[in-house]
Amino acid sequence: MSHFTSEDEALLQSMLRQLLQSVKEKITGAPSVECAEEILLHLEETDENFHNYEFVKYLRQYINNTVGSVIEEETEKCTSAQNQGEVSGYDTLVQHVTKKTRESKEYREMMHALKNVMMVVVESLINKFEEDRIRNKELDSKTKKERRSGYYTDNCSDSDSSFNQSYTFMSQEQLQLLVERLDPIQPKEVRQEALQTLCFAPPSDILNSESWPNLRKHLTMSLSDPDATFSEKILRFYAKTFSSSPFNMTREVYTSLARHLELYFLSGEYSLRISAGLDVSNTDINCLLKKVRLLNEYQKEAPSSWIRHPEKYMEEVVESTLSLLSVKHEPNHPASPDFLSPVYFLALLDIKAVWFKKWTHAYYSRTVLLRLLEKKYKSLVNAAVQQCLDYFEFCKAAVNKNSRANDFSQQHCSDKQNLSYTGRELQYVYFVHSLCLLGRLLIYKQGRNLFPVQLKNKKDSVSITELLVLFTQLIYYSPSYPKTALAVHTDNYSPASLVMEILQVFCDQTGCAAECLYTDAVIDALLHPVQSFLSGTEVYINCLETTLIDVADILARIAAVEDGLSLLLYGENEKTAKEDSPTAVHVIVQFTKKLLRDDISLLSGSEILPVVKGAFIFVCRQMYRTCEGLQMVIPYGLHESIGEAWKKMSLLSERVPTPVTADLTSSISLESKNILLWEETLLDALLNFSATPKGLFLLHSTGAMNDCVNFMFSSLSKKLQTNEYEEFGNRVIVTQMATTPTGAVALQSSGFIKALVTELWALLECGKDDLRITQPKSTPVDPIDQSCQKAFFLINLLTYPAVFELLSKQEVPNKPMYSLREVPTDIIDIIDRLIILNTEAKIHSLFRYEQSHIFGLRDFIIDGLSVERNHVLVRINLIGGPLERILPLRVLDEGSDPYPWPMFSSFPLPKCYLAEIPRKAEFRQDKDLDKLLSLLKSPEKQTGWTEICRKQFCKVMKARPDIISGTILAELMEKFVSHLSESRLDCYFSTGNYKAMDADVKNESLSSVQQLGVEMTVRYGKYLNLLKEHAENGLCFVLMNCEKFLKQQQRTVVSSLRCLRERYAGYDWFASSVFLIMSGDGEKTLTFLQRFSRLLVSAFLWLPRLHISMHLPITTVESGIHPVYFCSAHHIEMLMKAELPLVFSAFHMSGFTPSQICLQWITQCFWNYMDWSEICHYIAICIFLGPDYQIYMCISVFRHLQQDILQHTEAQDLQVFLKEEALHGFRVSDYLEYMESLEATYRPMLLKDMRNIRVQNT
Repeated sequence: MSHFTSEDEALLQSMLRQLLQSVKEKITGAPSVECAEEILLHLEETDENFHNYEFVKYLRQYINNTVGSVIEEETEKCTSAQNQGEVSGYDTLVQHVTKKTRESKEYREMMHALKNVMMVVVESLINKFEEDRIRNKELDSKTKKERRSGYYTDNCSDSDSSFNQSYTFMSQEQLQLLVERLDPIQPKEVRQEALQTLCFAPPSDILNSESWPNLRKHLTMSLSDPDATFSEKILRFYAKTFSSSPFNMTREVYTSLARHLELYFLSGEYSLRISAGLDVSNTDINCLLKKVRLLNEYQKEAPSSWIRHPEKYMEEVVESTLSLLSVKHEPNHPASPDFLSPVYFLALLDIKAVWFKKWTHAYYSRTVLLRLLEKKYKSLVNAAVQQCLDYFEFCKAAVNKNSRANDFSQQHCSDKQNLSYTGRELQYVYFVHSLCLLGRLLIYKQGRNLFPVQLKNKKDSVSITELLVLFTQLIYYSPSYPKTALAVHTDNYSPASLVMEILQVFCDQTGCAAECLYTDAVIDALLHPVQSFLSGTEVYINCLETTLIDVADILARIAAVEDGLSLLLYGENEKTAKEDSPTAVHVIVQFTKKLLRDDISLLSGSEILPVVKGAFIFVCRQMYRTCEGLQMVIPYGLHESIGEAWKKMSLLSERVPTPVTADLTSSISLESKNILLWEETLLDALLNFSATPKGLFLLHSTGAMNDCVNFMFSSLSKKLQTNEYEEFGNRVIVTQMATTPTGAVALQSSGFIKALVTELWALLECGKDDLRITQPKSTPVDPIDQSCQKAFFLINLLTYPAVFELLSKQEVPNKPMYSLREVPTDIIDIIDRLIILNTEAKIHSLFRYEQSHIFGLRDFIIDGLSVERNHVLVRINLIGGPLERILPLRVLDEGSDPYPWPMFSSFPLPKCYLAEIPRKAEFRQDKDLDKLLSLLKSPEKQTGWTEICRKQFCKVMKARPDIISGTILAELMEKFVSHLSESRLDCYFSTGNYKAMDADVKNESLSSVQQLGVEMTVRYGKYLNLLKEHAENGLCFVLMNCEKFLKQQQRTVVSSLRCLRERYAGYDWFASSVFLIMSGDGEKTLTFLQRFSRLLVSAFLWLPRLHISMHLPITTVESGIHPVYFCSAHHIEMLMKAELPLVFSAFHMSGFTPSQICLQWITQCFWNYMDWSEICHYIAICIFLGPDYQIYMCISVFRHLQQDILQHTEAQDLQVFLKEEALHGFRVSDYLEYMESLEATYRPMLLKDMRNIRVQNT
C-alpha cells in the first residue's frame, strides 16, 4: 500500500481541496501564516467534524493497512510481558507500542511514500490556484467600470459582509497612490473609489506599510465628512482591521478613532444636551453611536490579546479611552451640567460596563487602568459617585412624597418601538453604568485606594462606607416595578437587582468584604427596614417582601464568613460596643421571632411571606450553627419558636387532603406543596441546631429530633443520587448525633445506620466494578481500603453511650448457616459477620475474608488481623500512658526477624510489653510546697484563702510538678476539698447524710462491666506500685457505696432509652483514679468523694455524679445528654475556633468533631492517653483551679497535637489517630501558663454557663 497510483493522487487532491474549503474561514481569519499553521495543526481539537472529512478517513485507513499488523504484534508482546510483571499500566503500554511502531521499517516506508505523494498533490493545488487568480483578475478588470458607476451602501459598520470580502494584494506603490487619493483635498469621487479599494485590501498590508501614518490622518479627517458614506466605509475597514490584525497594529486604529471622537465632542459643532434627550433614529446620532459601538466592541475584545504585547501599547489604548470619557465642558460654561458627554453614549451601548470589568479582570491591565484613574482621570470616578448620589436623592424624594420613581427609569421600557431617550432615561442609563463601574472598582485594593472622593457640591468627602450605605439604601428606596415590566425589562437593570449583584460579589471577596461590608454603618443600613418593623415606625419601602428577602440574602452571606459572623455577633468593635445599641444578631433574631408569630400586619396575607420567613431563619441558622452564635441566640428561645411553628405546620399538613387527580396545578395540590416546603424549611432549621453539642441538646427539647433525622436521611438519599452531597456540614451533624444516646436511636430508627451498614458491606464484599487489579497487595493487607473510607468513618462515630444504647442486651446471632445473599442491616450483624468470626459458617459466607475481617476488627476495636490481632490483645489487656506500656507494631520489619514481638495468647502478659516505672526522685523539702501545706492545714481561714491556695498551687506546679503526686497530692486534695465542702458559698449541690456499707462487700453485686473495670484498675495500680494485694475488695467497696450514695439523689425516669432505665452505663474511671491517688484506702476515697460531690467541679470530672440526678431539670435528664457534652464539649469547640482555627478547620473538613473525642478523654479520665502523673495533674488542676480548667486542658492538648491533626486530616484518618494514639510528649505543667491566659479571657462566660446546668434548657 506504500505505492500511490495517479488515481490515488487525483483522489487525494480532491479530498485535500474539500478539507481546505471546509476550514477556509478559520485560515483566512488568521493574522499570519504561522497562526494558520497552528490552526491546521490543532484542527482535531477545535473542529468537531474532523473525523468526518474524507481526507482524514483516507489517511486513517491507509495507516491501518500499512502498520496495523506491526501495532497488533507489539501489543501482544507487551500484554504478555505485563502479565509477568515486566510492564505495568495502560500509559506505559501505549508509549511502548508507539515507540516500537515508529522504529519499524513499515513505518519509515509509509512516511516516505506519504511525503512524496503529498508534495505532488500540494504543488498541483498551488498551480491551479495561480491559474484561478489570473482568471479572476481578468474578470475583475472587466467589471471595474460597473463598480465605479455602482453605489455601495451598508448601514452597519461592523456587519458580517465587511469580514467576508475577497482580498486584493497591493504593492507599496499602489498603497502610496491610495493614500494620495484619500487626501481630503481630492474630489469626492476619487476618495470614494479609493475607499472602496481600501475595503478590499488586507488590513495587515495597509498597517505594515510606510504610508500608514499619513493614511491614518486622512481616514481620521474623513470620519468627520458630512457625507455619511465615508464614515460608513472607514468604520467597515476599521472593523475588519480589529477582527483580523494583531493588537500592536489595531491599537493605532483604536487610538485614532478615540481621538477623532474626543475632538468631535470638544468641537463647537457638537451641541447635544441631556435635557433634550436623544433621538437614535437621527442619522448623525446613529453614525456617532456606530463609532462608539465599534470602540466598545474593541474594548471588550482587546484584553484577550494585549498581554502578549508591550505594556506601552495597552497603556495607549487605556489612556485614549479615559481621555475620551473625561471630556466635559469647562465648569464656567453655561451648559456644563447639561452636557451630554461621551460616557452617556458608552453607557447606552454597554450599560453594565462590561468593558471596565474585562479591563480590571487581569492584574496586567488593572494596574495601568487604576494608576491612570488615580493620577489623571479621577474625575471619572468622582462623576460616577455623583451620579449615584443624584439618583439616590431623586429616589428618596420620590419615596418621601409617597410616590413612585418609575418615571426616572421605566418610561422607556414601556415602549419597545420608541427610538428616543428622555433626559431622565439617559441619566438612569448613566447611573446603571456608574453603579456597575464602582461595584467593579471597589473589588480591588488599588481601586479602594481612590477613596474617599471629594465632590464639588459636597463639603465632606465620600468614603467607601458612605458609598456602601448608599448602595444598600438603594435596595429599599429604589423604584418598584409592575410584575410584567419586571419580568421583561428590569430584572437585570433595576437598582435593587444591580446592587444585589454587587454586594453578592463583595461577600465572596475576603479583602473587599472586610473593608466595604464589615462595618456597623453598612449593617445598620441593611437592617433599617427590620429595625423599622421592630420599633413600630412607619415604613416607606417599595417592594417590601422582595427588599426583606434581599436584605436576608446579604446578611446570610456575611454570616457565612468568620469575620462577617463576628461583626453580626459583636459589632465592629467588640470592646467598645454600647449596651443601648444592640448588635445585629439581636435585631435579626427578634425580627425572625416576630415573623414566626405572624406579628407584622404589613406582611399579613402576602403570598411570599413563607419565603421571607425562610430567608431570615436561614440567616439565624448561619449564626446558631456555630458555638459562639448559639450563645447569643439562646436567650431568645428561637429553637422553641421554630419548634412551635413546625408542630403547627405538621398538624396542618395532616389535614390537607391528598389530591384525587394528578393535576399539580390545582389549588389543593399547590397548597399542600407549599405546606410541605415550609415544613421542610422548619425541619432543616431545627436540624442545624445539632451542629454544636449545646444545639443538639436544645433540639432534643423541641421534640423534633426523630423528624429532623428522618428529614436529613431523606434529603441525603436524594442528594446522593444527584451527586450534591454537601459532605462536611452533614458529616458534622451526624457525628454530633452519634455522640449521644438519643441521637444514636434517632439515626437507627430513621434507617440511616442500616443504609451505612449496607453500603459498608457492599464496599467490602462486592468491591468496585471499575477497579483493575494488576498485581496482588503485599501482606499484611492495608486495614482500611480507600474506597471504604466514608463508610468506615461513619460507623466509627458510634461512641460508648451510643453503642450501649444500640447494643445493650442484644445477643450475637451466631447462626448455623449464612446465605451468600444475606446482607447485614445493623451494628450487631456487622459484629457477627466481620468481627467475631468464631465459626466456619461465618468464614465461608465472606467473599473477601481477610480484608473484611481486618476491617471489622479495626473499625470497632481499631486494630487488625494476625499481627494486628496481637496488637489488639496487648492493647486491651494493658493499661497505661505513652511511657507506661509498649505496644507491638502493626507492620512487619525488613530483615531476618520481621516480627520480634512475642504473641500474647494466654496470661501472664509477656514482660517485654511493660515499660519500667522510673524510680521516684528523692523527696527534697520545697518552701513553696511547705507554704501550701501550711495554708491547707491552718485552722484559721483568712479572707481570700481559696485564691491564695490556688496561686500557691500554681507556683508549685510550674516549679516542681513532679512532687505533686502520691501521698502529697492525696493530702492536698483532701484538705482543699474538705474546706470547700464546708463553705456554703463553694457548695453547688446539696447532699444528704450517707452511712457507708460494711467493708466486706461481695463484688457479685457489681455489673460485669464494673467487675472488668476493677480487674483492669487493680492491675494498673499494682504496676504503678500504688496498690497492694487484695485491693479489689477496697475498690469494690468504693464503687458499691458510691452507687448507693448517688442513688439517693437520683429521680425515677420513664424513658425508652436503655441508659436511663438502668444504673450508669459505663465504668467509674474517676472514682478509680481517686482510689489510686489515695493508695487504695477505700474509707479515705469514699469520704473524699462524698465531700467532693457537693462541689460544682464534681459535675464535670465525675460523670456518674449526675446520672438521672434530681439536681438537673427533668428535660435534661430525659435527654440522656450529660452536661460534660452540652456544656464542656460545647465550649471546647467554641474556644478551639477562636484559639486554634487551623485545628478547628481540620476537624470540620474531616467531618469528625472535637466534642466526641473530648467526651471520650474526659469519661475515662485520660486513662491510656496520658501517663499516671499527668492524669493526677489533670484532676488536681480542675479541683484547685476550677471546673473550667477541664476545657482549657483539652484546648492545650489540641494545641499540642496541632501538626499531627493537620497531617492526619490530610491522610483521612484523623478519628483513628485521636482514638488510638496516646498523647506523646504532653505535660500538664508545660501548658499551665497557657491555660491561665485562657482563664483570663474566658472564665466569666464559662463558669456562668457551667453554673447554669440546673436551669431549664440552657
